Amino acid sequence: MLPKEPFGKTGHKSTRAIFGAAALGNVSQKIANRTLEVLLQYGVNHIDTAASYGNAEKRIGPWMKKHRNKFFLATKTEKRTSEEAWAELNRSFEFMRVSQIDLWQMHLLVAPDEWETAMAKDGALEAFLRARDEGMVRFLGVTGHGITAPSMHLKSLERFPFDSVLFPLNYPLMKNPIYARDVEMLLSVCHDRTIAIQAIKSITRRPWLDDSRRTCNTWYEPLENPKDIDKAVHWVLGHPSVFVNTAADVGLLPKVLDSVSRFNTQTADHEMEDLHQRLQMSPLFE
Repeated sequence: MLPKEPFGKTGHKSTRAIFGAAALGNVSQKIANRTLEVLLQYGVNHIDTAASYGNAEKRIGPWMKKHRNKFFLATKTEKRTSEEAWAELNRSFEFMRVSQIDLWQMHLLVAPDEWETAMAKDGALEAFLRARDEGMVRFLGVTGHGITAPSMHLKSLERFPFDSVLFPLNYPLMKNPIYARDVEMLLSVCHDRTIAIQAIKSITRRPWLDDSRRTCNTWYEPLENPKDIDKAVHWVLGHPSVFVNTAADVGLLPKVLDSVSRFNTQTADHEMEDLHQRLQMSPLFE
C-alpha cells in the first residue's frame, strides 16, 4: 500500500501518489475500469483530473456511484472568466456524476494576461469563491506547466490563499538555477502556510526526439525502466510533503505506484546525475 501524508490543511490524508487522470483521456471505458482496479489494489485515494483531459471526466463518472467515498476528487478549468468557469464546473459535475468535488483548480495559470483576467472582476476567481461558498467544492487550487509556473504560483498565492499548487518537479528541470530558486521559494511558502504541493512530470526523461517512435501517451519521453523510475520518483518524494501525480499513461501507472509504495529515502543527487548523464536526460522547458 502507499504511504500517506496530510494534503495541506484540507484534513485529508492523501496517498503520496495521486492518480493523474489525463491517462484516461483517450481510452475506452473498459480500459478505464481496469485502471480503477489498479488504483484500488494500491489504495490510491486521490484522483486529479481536468475538464481539458479529453474523456477523462466521463470515464471517471461510472466509478463514482460505488466508489465516491474512496477518493479525494479534484478537477480543473482553463476558463478565465467567471461565467465560462462556472459553466465548465457544472459540466464536470455532470460528466463525473457527483454533487460535490473536493478540489477545483485554475489550470495552467501561467500567462500574465490570463492571470489578470482570472483575478479581475468577473474573472474565474469569482466563480471559484461562489462554488466554495455554495458547498459545490471544498478547496481551491492553482496549477501550471512551464518554466514560469513556480514564480506565477507565488504571485497567485500573494493574491489569494489557494489550498494547493501543482507544477513540474524533476531533476533535469532543477538543474536550471532560476527554476530551482523559484521552486525552493515556492516550497518554503507552501510549507509555512500548509499548502498542498503536487509534482507533475516526475519521470520525464526528455522531450520526444522522434514522434514516430512514441511508446507512451505522455507528451514527453518518460523513464520506463523500473529502476530508473525508482530513482526519479524517490528523488521527488524526498522533498517533504510533496505528492507525485502519476503520468498520463495507463501502462506506466503500475510502475509508478509500485515505486511510490517502496519509497524509503531520497535518491542522492549524485545518483540522479549519473542517471541524467547515462540516459541523456534533458529539461522539457528552457
